[in-house]
Amino acid sequence: MPASDIRIVGGGLAGCEAALQLARRGHAVTLYEMRPVVPTAAHQSENLAEIVCSNSFKSTDPATGSGLLKDEMDRIGCALLDIAREHRVPAGAALAIDRERFASGVEDAVEAEPLITVRREEVRRLEVAPDRWWILATGPLTRPALQEQLAEITGREGLHFFDAIAPTVTLESLDLDLLYRASRYDKGDADYLNAAMDEAEFLAFHAALTSAERLEVKDFDRADLFDGCQPVEEIADGGVQSLCFGPLRPVGLLDPKTGKRPHAVVQLRQENADGTLFGLVGFQTRLKWGEQKRVLRMIPGLANAEFVRLGQMHRNFYVDTPRVLRSNFALRNEPSIRLAGQITGVEGYVESIAGGLITARHLDAELRGLRLPPWPYTTILGALHHGFLFDDTSERLTPMNANFGILPDLAEKVKGKRERKLAKREVALQDLDLWLTMVLDEEKQED
Repeated sequence: MPASDIRIVGGGLAGCEAALQLARRGHAVTLYEMRPVVPTAAHQSENLAEIVCSNSFKSTDPATGSGLLKDEMDRIGCALLDIAREHRVPAGAALAIDRERFASGVEDAVEAEPLITVRREEVRRLEVAPDRWWILATGPLTRPALQEQLAEITGREGLHFFDAIAPTVTLESLDLDLLYRASRYDKGDADYLNAAMDEAEFLAFHAALTSAERLEVKDFDRADLFDGCQPVEEIADGGVQSLCFGPLRPVGLLDPKTGKRPHAVVQLRQENADGTLFGLVGFQTRLKWGEQKRVLRMIPGLANAEFVRLGQMHRNFYVDTPRVLRSNFALRNEPSIRLAGQITGVEGYVESIAGGLITARHLDAELRGLRLPPWPYTTILGALHHGFLFDDTSERLTPMNANFGILPDLAEKVKGKRERKLAKREVALQDLDLWLTMVLDEEKQED
């Protein structure tokens, strides 16, 4: 196999996964990360694979889209999921991680690969040259210079949406007498802290939240917000009870003091291995920082909360994938440049890792002269990264998480919502195993 000049821009989840995949398959890779030379508004360290929003990689339940996606990625040798599990923290049925230890684990894995060279510098332009391949995995914080180059190549302006980060508080600052531990419907261990609100407490909180002063975001458009990252105050604007059907929904969280379901419940999830930090689940916000402290301290148990991370808004960027990328995630007008992760329009940590894995596998196959079989649409990997992302029937691509809704219907009817999901999971894994067999057959013929 002739040597190629492979350059990956972006040391986040997608970029690190792509680098590890390619190196472990025999390719030399240069991985560019601009931090700490150029900081960002969202990151707090210079670590590779630093995660900046929630510390949750979402559910491991096999009857969830996220759970199935993890199972699929394990089957095809995902690198970062193994590291995530090494640094998990209690979170019931979810895979939540200690941010710092996870990032350190990824850095250790990258440094241990002799075929990966890490360069700490900003790449302002992707210089095209013979036998040079680029993977752009700069995610939602892609720098303006690279956005401009993409616009030049594609002839289209990059799309964008606004994202939000939730606050984090210290455990020792919480009044644990007013909180109770539980996971929704008692699934898994009781790893979440829960703040129960009666109707009067909730109405006072809702009034304070909706009237609090917000930061103005340039070109802010509520329609540009990804649904899964709506700021909590934007949800509250939808109606007095809208939060009770969203992040404050009380179903499955009986208050042990009363034995009844509260009017509303705020959940806090552990964010580090030592259990000293907890994040407010679903509380992404663009309130001014002083207002955040004032309003969130109205939540029972948070009157004296110490905030180590306050919510913020930042502008996220992604391309119009159905119209500017090929199925192997190469730019239609410049196939030496590939894209991976959130910049393609997937949303979520695990989905971004999967994007790095998929783009790397496509490039590896091409460099080996192999034919990579089409990813089965019965899998989350195929339905999301090759079905949804390349659906050009909509005028505007909207970011998407893994979910069962993107999978095709079953050939035979199955009663029960969970049972149908588990049946789809069985089909997905069977078809993925068949796909892997086809890939292995191709690789054996190469040998």
